[in-house]
Amino acid sequence: MTQVDTRPPSGGQDRDALAEGVPGDGGVRGKGLSGNSLGLLGSATIGVSTVAPVYCLTATLGPTVSEVGLQMPAIFLAGFLPMLLVAFAYRELHKAVPDCGTSFTWSVKAFGPRVGWMCGWGLLVATVVVLSNLAGVATSFFWLLAGEVTGNDSIAALDGNKAVHILTTLVFVAIATAVSYRGITATKWVQYALVGLQLAVLIVFVVMAIGKADQVAGSLDFSWSWMNPFAVESFAAFTAGLSLSIFIYWGWDTCLSVNEESVGSAKTPGRAALLAIVVIVASYLLVAIASQMYAGIGDKGTGLGNPDTADNVFAVLAEPVMGGGLGVLLFVAVLASAAASLQTTFIPVARTALAMGTYQAFPASFAEVHPRFKTPGRATVAAGIATGVFYTVMTLLSENVLLDTIYALGLMICFYYAITAFACVWFFRGELRRSGRELLVKGILPGLGGVMLAAVFVQTMYDMWDPAYGSGSSVFGIGSVFVIGVGLLLLGVVLMVAMQRRSPAFFRGEVLTQETPALTVED
Repeated sequence: MTQVDTRPPSGGQDRDALAEGVPGDGGVRGKGLSGNSLGLLGSATIGVSTVAPVYCLTATLGPTVSEVGLQMPAIFLAGFLPMLLVAFAYRELHKAVPDCGTSFTWSVKAFGPRVGWMCGWGLLVATVVVLSNLAGVATSFFWLLAGEVTGNDSIAALDGNKAVHILTTLVFVAIATAVSYRGITATKWVQYALVGLQLAVLIVFVVMAIGKADQVAGSLDFSWSWMNPFAVESFAAFTAGLSLSIFIYWGWDTCLSVNEESVGSAKTPGRAALLAIVVIVASYLLVAIASQMYAGIGDKGTGLGNPDTADNVFAVLAEPVMGGGLGVLLFVAVLASAAASLQTTFIPVARTALAMGTYQAFPASFAEVHPRFKTPGRATVAAGIATGVFYTVMTLLSENVLLDTIYALGLMICFYYAITAFACVWFFRGELRRSGRELLVKGILPGLGGVMLAAVFVQTMYDMWDPAYGSGSSVFGIGSVFVIGVGLLLLGVVLMVAMQRRSPAFFRGEVLTQETPALTVED
């Protein structure tokens, strides 16, 4: 019995051939990016950086406790489960179709150009929302840190000046855009320092918070019941907490967005994603438990349930937990986390836009790669401009923009991750009967992850209609979180219709074709 794999080897295609498209590849093309620039450690570091563990924790510890109370650690674990299941989809699809367009490219090949376009749009708009929040958090902690270092409260208060806040945010966006524009190698070395700083400060915070847990009012003794997701009071609370939990894991797939720039692109991106996820899960669980033990879940003072501090928990816990001297390090870590992620988060949005431009789903200008830096220059600059405009408009419209966009972000993440998971099942449908392993890793696990995310998506849409969801603000009686989340997805439909008139070939399936991978045949 002889087995012949008729597929082109994953990650090993000749770049010149890829640039033109090769027979049987379904239109997949190279983009001209800088190859062999990232190893395992560099890719994993970029994955951790994009997730921004310190930023995510300071922004979501409070909202998550307000939804699920003591079950916060359990919800963090529950949010990890669909991410793990979707990771199987990413791994298998990457092996078959290594392309920096990731979710966009794969969903086009599974479900056709329209579903694929909307999946790509979901990724793009989610990333712009994340970028705007990252820039806003970086700005807040910049002024807080400046106030701490100078001992001048008036300097820290500058963050409350809307004009100063917006201007500083735009400066951060411009700097991050410039660094990303200069190439993946520059990105890598900046990230080593910033991610290392974040993880070191988190370890110190965990140790000191647990050590002082019995010295403050409202502190709690650890209980294994905190790890029980079934103890959440209602399904609505569970899905709201899960939506936030899914948000804090978003970004690990950046490891796969740089697959065309990785050393050993067939295996390195997948291994890097796994390493990044392990580091992130461990960090989240330790910090959640330590914070809950120290501060409790009360709605006053340093309690994690205090609505006045929900959007920035570490700003309140820094000095009580770590003292006046070391507490500054937590401010530095949040600033470093937001700034580092701000820079690396340009990677998936720029490379997805690059792929969409290459395959004629976006204007051709997005397919341009800088001749010297080998980066998607036009796409990177466009992402920076979109981020600045979005944050400025939302800040001027709503005082609760940070909290509401975080809630809305979970909806968009569930949208494109679920499509990607289902795309894996459908793309490999012809291979699922070949073996138990094929059925499990290409069918059952991704499919289950997709169902879980789709369920969260539907329940979240229902809950978001209520103005009480998120910050409690509304637009014409409709919850502002619903308006932000659904409105941005509907904007994608409008733009897709416009692009369909401009680029009919892509939408006819003539550029990036629908085809399953060639099967292994037996004779």
